[in-house]
Amino acid sequence: MSNPNFDFKNPIVWRIFRIMAEFVEGFELITNYHKTVSIFGSTRLKEGDPSYEEARSLAQMLGKNGFTVVTGGASGIMEAANRGASEVNAESIGLNIKLPHNFHYFFTRKVMLAFAAEAYVFFPGGFGTLDELTELITLIQTKKIKPVPIIMVGGKHWQPLLDWINTTLKTGKYIDADDTKLYRLVNSAEEAYDIILNSIKG
Repeated sequence: MSNPNFDFKNPIVWRIFRIMAEFVEGFELITNYHKTVSIFGSTRLKEGDPSYEEARSLAQMLGKNGFTVVTGGASGIMEAANRGASEVNAESIGLNIKLPHNFHYFFTRKVMLAFAAEAYVFFPGGFGTLDELTELITLIQTKKIKPVPIIMVGGKHWQPLLDWINTTLKTGKYIDADDTKLYRLVNSAEEAYDIILNSIKG
């Protein structure tokens, strides 16, 4: 039965349809690929920055081993990862906001980045990267998505955050002690790559 209060002239109603369309389009795209690894990080880092080059190197290693690299499709770390995959003729996906693969809403883009990856790799970044990191940890913690490696690359950047988690969240019992096992900290693309491969083999 139709709802007489459901006004198709209401812009909010059309916004809902747009959100639905973005989810359908995004899932149709992502499900065409297997063995995906999502890579996150700052948009502000440039070629030559150590983190940029590590992301580029990791994407090359993944691409050579048949993985599809998935990023937010913007500049910085995401550019480095897509570029690295391209340099070894591997597939990669850039899920951007109003750019190559267009998403109007950030939250639909985030769902696609989190969907069915074999691993999530985080290079140094700001608030957006932290948002994505903590959301994915929470989704695995609450068993909303399957447990896969969450890897942070760059001890100098990430160690202060992990120290705070241990001294404040874990000590204060805001999280379980085992929750700190949901992520790994490494210092190189090679270490991240090894964790991903071992996870697949295991």
